[in-house]
Amino acid sequence: MITTQFSSGDAIADRRADYARMLSEAGDYAAAVELFEQALELVPGWTAGWVMLGEARNKAGQAEGAIEAFETVARLDTTGLFGAPLKLALLGAAPTPAHPPSAYVEGLFDDYADRFETALVEKLNYTVPQKLFALVQPLAPFRVTVDLGCGTGLFGAEVASATARLEGFDLSTNMLAKAEEKRIYHHLAQADLSEPADASGLFGEDLPRGRADLVSAADVLMYLGSLDAPFALARDLLSPGGLFAFSVEDAGEVETGFRLQGSLRYAHSERYVRERLATFGFETLETRRTDIRMDAGKPVFGILFLARLTG
Repeated sequence: MITTQFSSGDAIADRRADYARMLSEAGDYAAAVELFEQALELVPGWTAGWVMLGEARNKAGQAEGAIEAFETVARLDTTGLFGAPLKLALLGAAPTPAHPPSAYVEGLFDDYADRFETALVEKLNYTVPQKLFALVQPLAPFRVTVDLGCGTGLFGAEVASATARLEGFDLSTNMLAKAEEKRIYHHLAQADLSEPADASGLFGEDLPRGRADLVSAADVLMYLGSLDAPFALARDLLSPGGLFAFSVEDAGEVETGFRLQGSLRYAHSERYVRERLATFGFETLETRRTDIRMDAGKPVFGILFLARLTG
C-alpha cells in the first residue's frame, strides 16, 4: 500500500510529512520520526500519517514507538486497508493472522496494477506462470480452467490455448481490467479467496460447483496464511479427478506450517501444504522447488504443486 497518496487535508502537515519522507529515504530515520510526529500533532486522526510514523520509528530502531503507532492505525482503520495486523505481528505485538485484511490486499494490487507486469516480468524475473503451465501442459487440453488470483492474466496467457473456457477471478478490480485487455478470458469477476464458498464470488447461477477440470493459483497463496479457505474453494470448483496447480513461497520447516515474512507475504512449508491438500480431498501428484522471482536483488524460492481431487 502506497500510503503517501493519502493527504492529511492540512497543507502544513502534508509539507512536514513530505520532508519527513525525504529524510527517511536518505536514511535519517530519527529526523523523519520527529517531523512525522509534528505533522500528527496537527492532524492526529490521519491514519496514513500514523502508518508512515510507525515505519519510520521501526527503521529508527524504536520498536515500542512503532508498535504504538500501528496500534493507533488499527484503531483508526476499521477496514484493514493499511494492514496494521500484519505489521503488529511482525513486531511481535500481535498473533500472526490467518490471512491479511481483504481491503489491504485489494488496495495493494489496485495500486500496483498499472506497473505489475513491467515490475514482475522485466525487473523481478517472475517465471511462475510459465513453470506452472509446464506442470499441467502434459495433461491438457482442459474443458474449464478457473484462474484464481488471475492478476493481469499472466498464467491465463499461458493456458488459454489449452482450455475451452477460461475464467479469471481476482480481488483487485484494477487487475481484472488489465486482464480484460488480453481478451483471453470468457469470464472475469471479483472474488475473495479468504471467504467461504457462498460469499467468495466464485459461484452463482451460471457458475456451478464442480465445473472446472483445472484450477490454478499462480503466486496467490503467499497472500494467505491458512490455506483452508482457498483449498476448500478449489475443491468446490473442481469435478472429481480435476487438477489444482499452484505456487507457494518456501518456508522450509516451520512449526506452524506457515510464517509471515518481512515482505508481508506468507511462506508455507511443503509438509503443511501436503497435509492441507489431503484434508480437502487432494492427492499431491508433483512438486517442484524453484526460484520464483527476485526481491531486493536476491532470488525468492518457492514450491510448485500439482494435485488431483480424488473425491
